[in-house]
Amino acid sequence: MRPLSIPNRPTDLETNRNINKLWFLIPLVLVLVSASATIACGTGSDSASEIGITSIIGDESSSAGYKAPNFSFSLFQGEDVVGGQELDLHSLIGSKPIVLNFWAGLCPPCRAEMPDLQEFNQEYKDQALLLGIDLGQFFGLGNLEDAKNLLKELEVTYPAGSTADSDLVKNYKVLAMPTTIFINTDGTIVNKWTGALNSSVLSDETTKMLER
Repeated sequence: MRPLSIPNRPTDLETNRNINKLWFLIPLVLVLVSASATIACGTGSDSASEIGITSIIGDESSSAGYKAPNFSFSLFQGEDVVGGQELDLHSLIGSKPIVLNFWAGLCPPCRAEMPDLQEFNQEYKDQALLLGIDLGQFFGLGNLEDAKNLLKELEVTYPAGSTADSDLVKNYKVLAMPTTIFINTDGTIVNKWTGALNSSVLSDETTKMLER
């Protein structure tokens, strides 16, 4: 009968060496975490173009081809553009592509991209509908007054409002603020963008919809 083979146990010296290796890696991990947090929180700049923001998570197409889920909302401003204050998304589908922007009043990246959204709206308002929906209450990023104050401070004029439909977050798989959904005239989602974007991205994605 062969003797049972017992694996060699690491010596105390080897154990200490392994622990030292782990401690060596900790500063690197902390640097990476810190960098990610800086990107997610944005900066003090008023423009996403100025700080070079395109997206926190990136260009997503996982939602493409699906019908945009319906939800009701109440506008803070822009009633003259969409024809009312209390509406639902599906009532707006048809004549123009929709750029649906989910944002929050106390969200730094949302603040950073708003000047770009305003610029985009000035150029494309006759070809596409830009609609901003505040989701601050669902993410702990401000209340309705915070949202209204941000619009006023940045002199934003495109249609913007809020919703009480908490299912929207799940239905649109909103993982972070801001998130922008590009919706074609047939009501299908063309693209989803998680994170701040700039006027160049807005223009490119909208042009794709207009060319369909």
